[in-house]
Amino acid sequence: QYVDVSGTRFAYRSFGAPGGVPLVLCHRFRATMDHWDPALTDTLAAERRIVLFDNAGVGDSSGQSSDSITDMAASASAFISALALAQVDLLGWSMGGAVAQQLALDRPQLVRRLVLAGTGPGGVPDSPRAPEKVWQVAGKPANDDEDFLYLFFSESAASREAGLASLRRLDRRLVASHAAVALKTVQAQAAAIGAWGAGKLSLLERLGEIAAPTFVANGVHDIMALA
Repeated sequence: QYVDVSGTRFAYRSFGAPGGVPLVLCHRFRATMDHWDPALTDTLAAERRIVLFDNAGVGDSSGQSSDSITDMAASASAFISALALAQVDLLGWSMGGAVAQQLALDRPQLVRRLVLAGTGPGGVPDSPRAPEKVWQVAGKPANDDEDFLYLFFSESAASREAGLASLRRLDRRLVASHAAVALKTVQAQAAAIGAWGAGKLSLLERLGEIAAPTFVANGVHDIMALA
């Protein structure tokens, strides 16, 4: 489905159990709404309405992606308003978690609950630096199975098996949709993440202003988490 906001056409999918407060998912770096594992979204949709969307300049949405997390949050806010949703819960993954935090601060009456996965408020003092290989792999023009297994799963046999199963589930939609993120959007997102991680737009000192109950899900051995 599509909704137009001030010249930007947002692509989205809405599905799941009707009624209640919808759960809006904010995607990671270099991802579209087709990069959410259906094993996750189908499980969530069994009990509530789910909204997946491509932010401005991403995937099937028009417009340009900003090099600012603040502007990405403003775009997400405009999209949610266009759907006439009075209140939502947010799940943000990695870069999407930064967007979700900013949105919760910008519009506290809109965000009821918050789930932050593999993310952080930016500029955390003494936080471990990701290995250089992370950005070498994440910045490739195209990623293969081994790249995704390195970024998102551990080296154990069980984790690799789970990772490959997840990738094959993603293939079911990606083979048909060919969903991808354009190079200029990747570059803008990378700049936004760089500024966030360097603390130039850090929300660390403002975390206490987030009134929404928040669940933080970060793995102790995650090599790719937005600090």
